[in-house]
Amino acid sequence: MNTFAMHRTTVCTVAAVAIALTALSGCTDAPAGAAAPAAPAATPAGAAASSAAPVAGAFDPEAALAEAEKSPYAASVKFTSEAAGQEISTTTGRSNLGTLYTGRAEVRSAGGSPGAPALWTETVTTADANYVRNRAVAGGDWMKTPRSAGNNEADYAGYAKLLLAAGPSARKGMEDQGGTPAYHLTGHLGIDQVASVDPRTHRSMKAKGVTGFDIDQWIDSQGRTLRFEQRMELRGTPAANKGTFGEFGPVETFAAPTG
Repeated sequence: MNTFAMHRTTVCTVAAVAIALTALSGCTDAPAGAAAPAAPAATPAGAAASSAAPVAGAFDPEAALAEAEKSPYAASVKFTSEAAGQEISTTTGRSNLGTLYTGRAEVRSAGGSPGAPALWTETVTTADANYVRNRAVAGGDWMKTPRSAGNNEADYAGYAKLLLAAGPSARKGMEDQGGTPAYHLTGHLGIDQVASVDPRTHRSMKAKGVTGFDIDQWIDSQGRTLRFEQRMELRGTPAANKGTFGEFGPVETFAAPTG
């Protein structure tokens, strides 16, 4: 196969999995023709390389996760979706974690192939509705849809508990993440294992033939996720979602947009 043909095949493959990957980094249900972002997020909280040296502030991950369940919080998050080594989309925003999902997010992606337009959508999720607008079109109006029963963000503390349940092999130990002591968890979860903590991803990925995920997750002493990486094989193409969390604070109110 010549270079041009190889490039075209890669582009087409990447374009084919782009929509599927959106389900992994997104969490809202959008109207027809609009993207479905979720897992809002924005400012990274520790994408620095892990430290090989001993890290001060060691803690027990199970005790940290128990603490997280007591105190919901808001966080800024950034997620990137990749396929075949190429970045497909970036989701940024802010949302409430450990409680009913509400938040704001933007999803941006470049056109995957000739004729495929770039994507830029903004979503606001309140306690009872979703609002979506197309930012790629000047003057795009907000579209309101009812909040669906499955419109929930992934339970990242739940992911960490599933990894811990796998046993000692999941415990990589303390590492430094951007100056914050973090506990690194790792492992492989079967597709049906994630149904209870990430039902939207479970439904979407199972329908596409995904059988499981390789996961790396870093949590802080309060059980909050600092970094989350999820890798899988999607339609024969290696794909991944990589997220960072930061700017933690009290639960916030996200109101319906105006205009």
